[in-house]
Amino acid sequence: MSRELDKLSINAIRVLSADAIEKSQSGHPGLPLGAATMAFTLWTKMNHNGKNPKWDNRDRFILSAGHGSMLEYSLLHLFGYGITVEDIKNFRQVGSLTPGHPEYGHTKGVEITTGPLGQGICNAVGMAMAEAHLADKFNKPNYDVVDHYTYSIVGDGCLMEGISGEASSLAGTLGLGKLIVLYDSNNISIEGNTDIAFREDVAKRYEAYGWQVLKVADGNDIDAISEAIEAGKKETSKPTLIIVKNQIGFGCPAKQGKASAHGEPLGADNVKELKENLGWKVEPAFYVPDEVYSNMDEYVEAGVKKEEAWDKLFDEYKKEYPELAEEYSKWLSGEVDKAALDSEEFWSFDNKSMATRQSSGEIINRLADIIPNFFGGSADLAPSNKTHMNKRGDFSAEDRSGSNLHFGVREHAMAAIVNGICAHGGLVPYCSTFFVFSDYMKGSMRLSALMNLPVTYVLTHDSIGVGEDGPTHQPIEQLAALRSMPNMTVFRPADSKETAAAWYYAVTNGTTPTSLVLTRQNLPLYAESGREALKGGYILKDSKKAQPDVILMASGSEVELIYKAADELAANGVDARVVSMPSLDLFDAQSSEYKESVLPNSVRARVAVEALTSFGWHKYVGLDGEVISLDTFGASGNASVLFKQYGFTVENVVNKTLALLK
Repeated sequence: MSRELDKLSINAIRVLSADAIEKSQSGHPGLPLGAATMAFTLWTKMNHNGKNPKWDNRDRFILSAGHGSMLEYSLLHLFGYGITVEDIKNFRQVGSLTPGHPEYGHTKGVEITTGPLGQGICNAVGMAMAEAHLADKFNKPNYDVVDHYTYSIVGDGCLMEGISGEASSLAGTLGLGKLIVLYDSNNISIEGNTDIAFREDVAKRYEAYGWQVLKVADGNDIDAISEAIEAGKKETSKPTLIIVKNQIGFGCPAKQGKASAHGEPLGADNVKELKENLGWKVEPAFYVPDEVYSNMDEYVEAGVKKEEAWDKLFDEYKKEYPELAEEYSKWLSGEVDKAALDSEEFWSFDNKSMATRQSSGEIINRLADIIPNFFGGSADLAPSNKTHMNKRGDFSAEDRSGSNLHFGVREHAMAAIVNGICAHGGLVPYCSTFFVFSDYMKGSMRLSALMNLPVTYVLTHDSIGVGEDGPTHQPIEQLAALRSMPNMTVFRPADSKETAAAWYYAVTNGTTPTSLVLTRQNLPLYAESGREALKGGYILKDSKKAQPDVILMASGSEVELIYKAADELAANGVDARVVSMPSLDLFDAQSSEYKESVLPNSVRARVAVEALTSFGWHKYVGLDGEVISLDTFGASGNASVLFKQYGFTVENVVNKTLALLK
């Protein structure tokens, strides 16, 4: 591990990145060339083991500026994570292990999917929160079994995004001392010098957030970067931002310091000049000297030894604290106690009307008794969202043991932070806000779905039932938007038992985020509801005839309308089937036979009712059916008046149905 060999290894990162991007004729060479020294120095100081990327106590690394993905792939290659030169040659090709942006669950060693700028630093905040909570729970004197740092590399673009400010403010408030962010400060974005749109003093901003701020004047000064990282680790009461002055496209004479280095291949002639400037062999492409690999073998072996030392510590911990060690393993496994969830107590509710947000609040506290590593909260709306765990305390700078999270009014960062908590492992996270503000969270929710992270989103005040708050707070199109998102399971339950089913699915499925869309207003409890809701759609009240005259279907609060309308229709000689549809996603996933049993093709008279946009319902009602919905924005006023004004009444459902049957 000599300094000269380190410099050679750093240049290997630059050359591999330039060659991969040139071969692909696509990519972002500027960041890998400019930040190579900073990233390499960090990785040599991190506790990680390329031979076991899933080591529990590894330091976490997040490339927030995910467009510079070749930087990370080069590091993964050199540090023994199994990324081969052949993988690097296939950069950005279909099916390769080196996609255009780092993808969680696809490439070993990638801790989180990044690319949308600003997301990664928020994910890092979540990981640091998870580490702090787990450390408080499991560490004992002389046994720091949870003891790792979270590092992130961010660029100018990440810090321009508002989401990064939200998360950084919270990180400072929480005093996350094991969060260290390295800022690739090169003053260049796609459109040119950042002065055209970004002139603030980032150091002062982060000091105001409550961070320690350190500066490295020369991004190629290995010793200065190393010293800054050590100084960051010594500051335990606040997160650290290390501002490193780099030159985008470093080493390429024609591109260095220019916007053209950012997002396009250097060009064959410029790659040749880069190599010559670095004293590198021009041909063949992807050439790395043997002495680089020999140098890296020592770093890889050092990582193996770090894990071995931790394994030895954990073995002693198991002897000293066997019950805690067993609980640690259970938490990290990601499993929950399904037997407890299958108990009558979990599914039972008093026979009374209750808003589904209130039902959810009761269930959250039942889950808190069942799932010891349940961890979540709200964007400053817990009293309204009903998301507070009564016996769990609050997670704060002063108390890491609390399970209730207070995100403040920071919806977008909240969702990204919870992605980080979930990806870290060991905790079962949820977050919450009003449904209409899911728009603020959509980018992060999409990444939850993309990464198969089982995050639960509790989204209350789900329709014009919000009432006097008016159209700014009344969701209309949001439900259709979430339903259209791949791999996002959406529940809009009709009562307490359907809400229990939604939570059951959310905490047990393990592969999809779940959105619970809940009411402000009270809803009845149906004797016929329950576990059938896990099928997404089911017969809540059947017709008396083998084939009904009409099928009435709805979700959430509007199930009450169709349930009562069926009785009114019966008085008019119409035999109706009532179908509750809490989750269109899960219903669509059922077998053809089951779907036919609920919605037989032979019954073409169908009415769907939902107090949101009609988008998505026509595939169930068909060309001959009717959708009673709200395809305009709402209005401010008493909720019951608004429901009547917009046609969400039993009378209107009956009249529309009778008109359909004529």
